Amino acid sequence: MDVFVARQPIFNRHKKIFAYELLFRTGMANAFPDIDGETATSSLLSSSFFTVGIEQISGGKTAFINFTHDLLLRGTPTMFPARSIMVEVLEDVRPDAEIVVACEDLVSKGYNLALDDFVFSEEWRPLVAMAKVIKVDFMLTDMDEIQEIVKTVKPYGCKLLAEKIETYEEFQQAKEMGFVYFQGYFFAKPEVLKNKDIPSSQLSLLQLMTEINRVEFDVDAIERIINQDVSVSFKLLKYLNSAYFYRLSPISTIRQAIAYLGERGVRQFVSLIATSRLSENKPTELIRNSIIRARFLEQLAIETKQENSGDYFMLGLFSLIDAMLDCSMKSLMDQLPISDSVKTALVKREGDMYVFLKAYEEYELGDWDAFDKSISSFGCDHAKVTDFYMDAVGWANAY
Repeated sequence: MDVFVARQPIFNRHKKIFAYELLFRTGMANAFPDIDGETATSSLLSSSFFTVGIEQISGGKTAFINFTHDLLLRGTPTMFPARSIMVEVLEDVRPDAEIVVACEDLVSKGYNLALDDFVFSEEWRPLVAMAKVIKVDFMLTDMDEIQEIVKTVKPYGCKLLAEKIETYEEFQQAKEMGFVYFQGYFFAKPEVLKNKDIPSSQLSLLQLMTEINRVEFDVDAIERIINQDVSVSFKLLKYLNSAYFYRLSPISTIRQAIAYLGERGVRQFVSLIATSRLSENKPTELIRNSIIRARFLEQLAIETKQENSGDYFMLGLFSLIDAMLDCSMKSLMDQLPISDSVKTALVKREGDMYVFLKAYEEYELGDWDAFDKSISSFGCDHAKVTDFYMDAVGWANAY
């Protein structure tokens, strides 16, 4: 069985990462049917994904995981370390006496509860009293009802999480209402939807990307470009000597780094570093997400035998640059010497390359049916997708 998993960031009031919600293919109940303790121990907990991968995919942050009524009654959350997860009780769970007892048992063992897509009714009061986090869907719930929820749960001291926050205006509104955690794609959209002057420091970074992508591969020229920026030099050497590469002997010079990475690797890394510095005043998840997209799309391109996988790396890396600089994508693409195919995909959201970006966006959202159709259309092996994603997350963590 193919098991897809993705993550969505959850931010605090300062737009720093608090946790990730893990999205599973069609939900845990369908992905892992008929779980009992013995089967879970032998097949689920022993798998590399759940013993090692959950830490990797959550980057050491709390992982929100959805649990159905039956999985809660079976005690399935106890297969995960209490310190690593938030037990998310789905909105369609019946808060009957059995569920209350099951949740009391989890809390007594050190697990924290979150109530998903919360709408208050008296039968939920025992779970509200136990919950650490209450999640409210801002897209499906009207403002009057949200205000009533805020008032109702306030005496219990639980934290409020605003879901489906898609704009910075909604983010500010939720903060003013007393929400402390936020989930949605507001962080990946420009705050100013019009062209503006780019500060000179950011303009110099765009010029660095321009030069590294334009210059013929001349080791001396590229070494000179990298050496001109101490920060890029430092990060390049730190990256190549990280645990991700498991090197026995360290790389100590830029020339060694260039020789090790090769033309494509050097161009990618310098572009990646420059892009990360463009987003210094933005949530760190913005650049992390760009790196994951870049690596994932590159691997998908290699798997499906596209002509230039490096272009797909750039497609992912620059896919959020408009949010980093609060400028239109078109004005930014006019300043970078990347291929017309990449520009068409990013600016017009069309063309052969765009279908790869669209597929990743579907994966990111956990829209598994749409993703299935997309990757089937260009002949990707479904079984490799989660490996690509986990590698991309690990790659971003190493950076």
